[in-house]
Amino acid sequence: MIDIRLVRTDFDSVLSALRRRGVDPGEVRRLAALDAAASDLVRRRDEARAAVKALSREVAAAQRSGEGELSEQLRVQSREKGVEAGLLEKEAEAAAEARREALLRLPNLPSSEAPDGAGPDDNPVVRTWRPENCSYAPWQRVPHWDVGRDLGILDLESGAKLSGSMFPLYRGAGARLLRALTNFALDDHLRGGFEEIRPPTMVKTATMVSTGHLPKFSEEAYHVERDDLWAIPTAEVPLTSLGREEVLDEGQLPMRLTAATSCFRREAGAAGRDTRGLLRVHEFDKVEVLAYATPSQAGDVHAELLARAEGLLAALGLEYRVVDLCTGDLGSSSARTFDLEAYAPGTDRWLEVSSVSWFSDYQARRANIRYRPSRGGPPAFVHTLNGSALAWPRIWAALVEVNRNADGSVKVPDCLRGYMGGQEAIPAP
Repeated sequence: MIDIRLVRTDFDSVLSALRRRGVDPGEVRRLAALDAAASDLVRRRDEARAAVKALSREVAAAQRSGEGELSEQLRVQSREKGVEAGLLEKEAEAAAEARREALLRLPNLPSSEAPDGAGPDDNPVVRTWRPENCSYAPWQRVPHWDVGRDLGILDLESGAKLSGSMFPLYRGAGARLLRALTNFALDDHLRGGFEEIRPPTMVKTATMVSTGHLPKFSEEAYHVERDDLWAIPTAEVPLTSLGREEVLDEGQLPMRLTAATSCFRREAGAAGRDTRGLLRVHEFDKVEVLAYATPSQAGDVHAELLARAEGLLAALGLEYRVVDLCTGDLGSSSARTFDLEAYAPGTDRWLEVSSVSWFSDYQARRANIRYRPSRGGPPAFVHTLNGSALAWPRIWAALVEVNRNADGSVKVPDCLRGYMGGQEAIPAP
């Protein structure tokens, strides 16, 4: 969440920053009013408590001096003030909760370097990378759902039979290719000094709140109501909360983590839109990279996470481009995000395969993750950063399209062959 002190001390800047994201100014003014009301109730509660203490001292003094009637009058006043203080305490708690709810629903302040814009059409392309002598033959212009069906490596019908639409099932070499991608990425991140984590797939509500996935995006998540647990939409969720309610030493930062997990998203707003094949699915495998950093480290760490994701795409031989998300397309918790999009010739589309984001201290405030500065001073909030490196369904799709041969077989990229027992190609039947 944003720092409420900024709303108090620099309201116009907060209002201007959130306007860049398309936030209704009335929501910001409402937050300021809720904060003022909560602060006023706390002041009045504290004054009532102080009055109770003062009256208690006067009661004791009256008793010592033998003024029984005065003592009883003061006791009555003290009880009345005590009741008032109790009522004000409840009102203050309710006002503080209303303020917190408003803060939880407001998005992060965008970075000053994030480009302005209303939506995806306003996102500038920063750069594009292509393998040498990159061109696409007619046999590479076959969509992955046809390639997968013909080779018997993608069985969407069986996935739908088992779980419903948008739950893919991979078979044989298709499943092995998916596993190879995961091992390839994890090994690369481990060589880069990341600690591998295998977090739980189901998490508590507080864990989802910490990253900003709740309360705003509850309709997009899978909720097990009986146990009040949520299926993670990304490993970012549990990895961010590893440090929840903790104070780290500055010497531990930047802390780099990676995890391979299944991820679950309802994609509630995607009905009938880009849902064929692997373009949009409810369950998918992804390797995540995440870091805690100090504010001064965050810029370099953001660049590092982006470079890691780009390096994987280049090693896989996929043409890709880097897109700088404008303020109108930023995720709610993000201050700055770069998307990576791989080109898939069979569908003739650029497919988003990674988002690499810097969240400033927005998530850390929600999760109360702080660090102790090495030079002394009070604990400060860390900055969190994360990226997909990489999400596999669209990578899988692009790979089988790009690497399809004239005879219908699919070449296995060099970097994956060691993870597939030396297999050089997935043969045509």
